[in-house]
Amino acid sequence: MLTEAARPESIVETEWVARHLDDSAIRLVEVDVDLGAYVEGHIPGAAQWDWTSHLNEPVQRNILSKDQMDRLLGESGITRDTELILYGDTNNWFAAYAFWQMKLYGHSRVKLMDGGRQKWIDEGREMTAELPNHPRRPYRASDADVRLRALRDRVLESVRGGDDVKLVDVRFPLEYAGDWLTPPNVPQEWWSPQRAGRIPGAVNIPCVDAVNEDGTFKPVDDLRELYGAKGITADKEVITYCLNGYRSSHTWFVLTQILGYTRVRNYDGSWSEYSSIVGAPIEI
Repeated sequence: MLTEAARPESIVETEWVARHLDDSAIRLVEVDVDLGAYVEGHIPGAAQWDWTSHLNEPVQRNILSKDQMDRLLGESGITRDTELILYGDTNNWFAAYAFWQMKLYGHSRVKLMDGGRQKWIDEGREMTAELPNHPRRPYRASDADVRLRALRDRVLESVRGGDDVKLVDVRFPLEYAGDWLTPPNVPQEWWSPQRAGRIPGAVNIPCVDAVNEDGTFKPVDDLRELYGAKGITADKEVITYCLNGYRSSHTWFVLTQILGYTRVRNYDGSWSEYSSIVGAPIEI
């Protein structure tokens, strides 16, 4: 248990979730990269958010607008007072992306279920294929907290020496080295980068290094050592990035919610955007 986390209210154990399945003040939402997994079985009462549509602006490449966030949460039966529990596959990468957007738009009562979908399954806990029916509720999001997000101009400014910002590339080492454009299991048509390589000056701390074999987060002291060894400390301004902003949301969660860093931005455009910027410096 991460009782020593800076913000323990942002993390919940599977056991706690199992004991609160009938709590009407709680809403469970599953966010997977494998969209068919939810259909096969999910935690009773959990809604599904499709990462390709529910969490992205449908026309231009962008995160949800404030109005779109209102619609998504309202249609999921969520109010500002709802305790939102997010979980999913792939070590909660996509659930962490949803968490980051919830925080961006001011939903304070939101948690990640440590270990995600796989830990729940491994423990033999209850699953169902029954789809929930949550009545629509009115929702009004806060204005976006721009301090949590890095846009490309902010990244380019840091690369060109505008200020002292630490960039953390959370991709796999072969992506960082320029040997892979994308991980082997990611179809390139989803988020195909134009060039291989990395943002100059970025250090590589793969997001998979932050979790145990069962997908739960490593102990706080281990995480502090993991990032501190690469110069990523609480006194620095940090920008995280990956291929498309999902894995980097996971690292953003670790740095802000577990370690308590206060100046961390997620660059959701990430390498798929940066690699296509004409004239942007690339390291390889």
